[in-house]
Amino acid sequence: MILARVIGNVWSTRKDESLRGLKFLVVQPLTLSYDADGSVRLTEFGNSLIAADQIGAGESEIVMVASGSSARQGLAKNNIPIDAIIVGIIDRETFEM
Repeated sequence: MILARVIGNVWSTRKDESLRGLKFLVVQPLTLSYDADGSVRLTEFGNSLIAADQIGAGESEIVMVASGSSARQGLAKNNIPIDAIIVGIIDRETFEM
């Protein structure tokens, strides 16, 4: 699972037929960072990626992303060419050391 923030939308007028009807979002992976005072925060890391979204995530929301073969299983179709799918919207997160 990847923790990520939605940073944009993707619109495509031409795409593989199996992708028709899917919504795509640009997400930025996040990691936990520890400040000098010991507090924990989410920090962007790595490259952004495009993820299919069937649950209605929106701009700036923190989401859970499944990748690889797990992404295709999330759609219940193994023949769709996707690498990532949003599987949850994080309403609240708490971190303890």
